Amino acid sequence: MEKFIVHGPCRLEGEVVISGAKNAAVAILPATLLVKGKCHLENVPDISDIRAYCKILESLGSKIEYISKNELIIDNTDVDSAIASYDLTSKFRASYYLLGALIGRFDKVQIGLPGGCKLGARPFDQHIKAFKKLGAKVIVRNGNVYASKTEPLKGANIFFDVVSVGSTMNAILAATLSEGTTTIENVAKEPHIVDLANFLNSMGAKIKGAGTDTIKITGVKELKQKSSYSIIPDQIEAGTFMVAAAATKGDVLVKNCIPKHMEPITAKLIEAGANVEEFESSIRVSMDKRPSSISIKTMPYPGFPTDMQPQTSILLVLGDATGTIVETIWESRFQYTDELAKMGAEISAHGSTAIFKGVDKLYAAPVKAHDLRAGAAMIIAGLVAEGDTEVYDVQHILRGYENIVEKFGKLGAKIDYVNDGEEN
Repeated sequence: MEKFIVHGPCRLEGEVVISGAKNAAVAILPATLLVKGKCHLENVPDISDIRAYCKILESLGSKIEYISKNELIIDNTDVDSAIASYDLTSKFRASYYLLGALIGRFDKVQIGLPGGCKLGARPFDQHIKAFKKLGAKVIVRNGNVYASKTEPLKGANIFFDVVSVGSTMNAILAATLSEGTTTIENVAKEPHIVDLANFLNSMGAKIKGAGTDTIKITGVKELKQKSSYSIIPDQIEAGTFMVAAAATKGDVLVKNCIPKHMEPITAKLIEAGANVEEFESSIRVSMDKRPSSISIKTMPYPGFPTDMQPQTSILLVLGDATGTIVETIWESRFQYTDELAKMGAEISAHGSTAIFKGVDKLYAAPVKAHDLRAGAAMIIAGLVAEGDTEVYDVQHILRGYENIVEKFGKLGAKIDYVNDGEEN
């Protein structure tokens, strides 16, 4: 059994370098399927989701050359299959981007239904709506999604009923090689959507408006291979270390990040009493007092990201009064609060709202990582707790954080990775 043992309490101090963005990479990797040639990608995060994606691409006929653990050359010249098995796609949610990329290249596509963290209902209806608007037929049956077209996809006007990152990205992928112009409204604006559009544009796509309310795509006949493209830094990994620095009353320079992307997180850290200094591509976070209690409401970008909600909750747990979190994206995101209660947190979570009554200390306990970001929250809780906290189900954490034990270790934390009774 895999677990982390987090030895607390500790104060984080030093520098940490942020890896490439998971949420951008899991869309850009399938996007390479639109190129009948080679794509050279840099700053690719070395995480389990990316390794799983590479296995899927290889099963379709891609040839992948690893220049280093963070640099790949993907050759899709001879891709001859548009069938991705459930065994591979069920391991993570972002496998659904295969559908948008493959239907742009092939007439018939079959992928197993995607998996991922259990955060509540994640309806696929907006994805299907976009594909149908472009002229594809889509059927969900027996654990698979089938998409087909009898003629090239044609540009259309698409209005999403809800703001959805996944639907926005899949619509971009499907429309890139379509005929005519596609206008997509009520879209998500996250930085990784902009990165996907920039990647495709670098190879000849004509995508405008990514990062705004409306995206316009003029379809092109083909994309051309490019010498290299570097994936943006991970907004959520950077935010995780920023919060950890504040929670441990530490002093950390977070390097290789984009301060503009961090603004909603930075604002809440300052409100909680942290000192934040911004530089061109780094942010320094320090704190020397108990956090002031704050209120958070998650929103689509540029609002406070739902993926930072569990980690930031540790500041509310330790707050000097009562704070609240309102979750507007996923209805099951508060599962982690039961784990924090084991450590002495006082939390009342009902529906979309959690109320945090600040406590002086947390105490070590065995806890579970219910999902990727909740797992990061358990690590931060372990760093501030008295004693040795055992974090189980760490496979969720390894899906999205590269070298997390080593990175925290360089900041002064002591975290042991244990597998089958052997500590490393």
